Amino acid sequence: MAEPAPPQSPKRAFTPQSIAVWGLVALVGAIGWTALALSRGEEVSAAWMVAAALGSYAIAYRFYARFIVNRVLKTDKTRATPAERLDNGVDFHPTDRRVLFGHHFAAVAGAGPLVGPVLAAQMGYLPGTIWIVVGVIFAGAVQDMVTLFFSMRRNGRSLGQMARDEIGPVGGAAALIAVFAIMIILLAVLALVIVNALAHSPWGVFSIAMTIPIALLMGFYLRVLRPGRVTEVSLIGVALLLLAIVAGGWVAESSFADTFTLEPGTLVVWMVAYGFVASVLPVWMLLAPRDYLSTFMKVGTIVLLALGVVIALPTLQMPAVTDFATSGKGPVFAGSLFPFVFITIACGALSGFHSLISSGTTPKMIQKETQIRMVGYGAMLTESFVAIMAMITACIIDPGLYFAVNSPAGVIGTTVESASQAVAGLGFSISPDQLAAAAKSVEEASLLSRTGGAPTFALGMSEIFSSVVGGASLKAFWYHFAIMFEALFILTTVDAGTRVGRFMLQDMLGNVYKPFRQISWKPGVWFASAVVVGGWGYFLWVGVHDPLGGINQLFPLFGIANQLLAAVALAVCTTLLVKSGRLKWAWITAIPLAWDAAVTLTASWQKIFSDDPRVGFFQQRAVNQEAIDAGKVLPPAKTMDDMHTIFTNATVDGVLSALFAILIIVVIADAARVCWKAIRDPRSVTLHEVPYEKSRLVAPAGLFPTKEEKAELATAGVEMAGPSTETASRP
Repeated sequence: MAEPAPPQSPKRAFTPQSIAVWGLVALVGAIGWTALALSRGEEVSAAWMVAAALGSYAIAYRFYARFIVNRVLKTDKTRATPAERLDNGVDFHPTDRRVLFGHHFAAVAGAGPLVGPVLAAQMGYLPGTIWIVVGVIFAGAVQDMVTLFFSMRRNGRSLGQMARDEIGPVGGAAALIAVFAIMIILLAVLALVIVNALAHSPWGVFSIAMTIPIALLMGFYLRVLRPGRVTEVSLIGVALLLLAIVAGGWVAESSFADTFTLEPGTLVVWMVAYGFVASVLPVWMLLAPRDYLSTFMKVGTIVLLALGVVIALPTLQMPAVTDFATSGKGPVFAGSLFPFVFITIACGALSGFHSLISSGTTPKMIQKETQIRMVGYGAMLTESFVAIMAMITACIIDPGLYFAVNSPAGVIGTTVESASQAVAGLGFSISPDQLAAAAKSVEEASLLSRTGGAPTFALGMSEIFSSVVGGASLKAFWYHFAIMFEALFILTTVDAGTRVGRFMLQDMLGNVYKPFRQISWKPGVWFASAVVVGGWGYFLWVGVHDPLGGINQLFPLFGIANQLLAAVALAVCTTLLVKSGRLKWAWITAIPLAWDAAVTLTASWQKIFSDDPRVGFFQQRAVNQEAIDAGKVLPPAKTMDDMHTIFTNATVDGVLSALFAILIIVVIADAARVCWKAIRDPRSVTLHEVPYEKSRLVAPAGLFPTKEEKAELATAGVEMAGPSTETASRP
């Protein structure tokens, strides 16, 4: 069946009112950027950062994303998506766009947007903020949306399989190996963050455990009891979620506290079991409703945090740009602004992990092609705003406190006196009494060397919320609420990521044994899920029992591996734009690809060959070897056995960094070859796009139906009595 030309979206003429509105939005954003960029030596309100980000996001979503959807990709609302054509109620299932937005956002928004900006704040608030906003508009959100589109046109194929199909066996094999290996590392790192947040926390464990039965209830409510009643189930879910959070506090103070106080090893077992179950159950039953439920918590908290900033108007105490941006001698992480701030801040600006979700669960659930702007681009903008709020929380606290919290014990020592002196040596000041008072205000014994970013985010969040509600008396409550919030934020990435890993492995094995290509084939589902959870579960288990082993060994690869993955996704998208006759628009992914490749390969080069042992893996290996030969023990090692372990870790990290970089270079080079061949001889192009099939579903493209979409829904027989009844329909 020949594919008809996609219907053109009606052009909306600009009215004086719309011109005034968008002019005002642009003005607010411009004033925000001006205040951030030009203010030196005076107080700058964090509200300007909120204004700059939101103004930029609004302009990008309204104009740039719409241009890509309509002019470049030419989405077709009459074309059936895989969710409609292959609906089997397990992996392929047409899902209301609001629920799917929640699933997609929850799946991609993990530790990155909360932690990365906090760590990058050591460079000052301005470099990270610019990268977060500019990066998401022109790179991250574009990658997510374009990957989603092309995967959707290929029955929801995984990124690695699309690379093999469209680039060829050499680049495809390199992509498959790199993508799957990086996926296991990313999942184990995210899971480790959750374990660290929930260990010995009965409040967090109880509240998060309760989201599972609540999600099951929501899934059956939408599927069986009240199909299509999204607003109803949303209200029920949010009410139960709030009750679970409050009840978590009760449990923590009751006799049941010991039941929900879990050791790290126990948490690993439960997380592996949950990851396996979530990846094999029908997507409508647990995964999608739980992610949707979590989104209310995530977005709701971030919105309240933004409102708190606007009400309390805290000032940015961190300088716009610190000396560490050029010296590369920062105590939080070593390396200069270029390239390491762009590696440290991944999620929120550009993240390769997102491409796995965009070519994993989401393309198998989306109702209409026209919904990719809301789901792909919109969810990534939302995550970017989370990163902006994380940057604010890190920069409104006293810089002396920031460096005391985020610097390792080897730099600041273990007492408030030594920390105060070390911070003074960094160019900032904070007294021992102030450090002790900061810990006491959040009911912690100490805040020294609470590295990783999460405690700093919680400190800033408690500062903002306590300024608006409750004052100093509730600061400890808000701090521990933020810690629990971060764990909930990240767990949704692990369950969706496990399912995506299962899809990737099935695609890979399908090249050898064809039944694996049937994504919902039960033997394949169970086998692939077991392999994936076994992979990240192993590294996690070793990591929680050995501070220098397991995933702790691979943790330094997290940022670079994630951005190398983005290079694969952008290379595949650029190749598909060229092969599908969109050469003049290939720059929308080719420019981000060139930037990402330059940044990430530079970082890889420095991590491999730098003569600074804090940066270069092999230099660190050499320093440890010299110390071992001399019989010395260097921090953070405590014994000679630790020294040998660090030596091994540096070797493994250096070799893997080189291997990943080589694999990505192979992918990009092979993609360039295919693009050049397609440009020179368009007739030789073979695309693996599935044939056109007319859609019978009617559903809106955005959050709120337009006047035309309401008419289509009414014609299709959907009663528009209220938002709870508006859904997709088959005429």
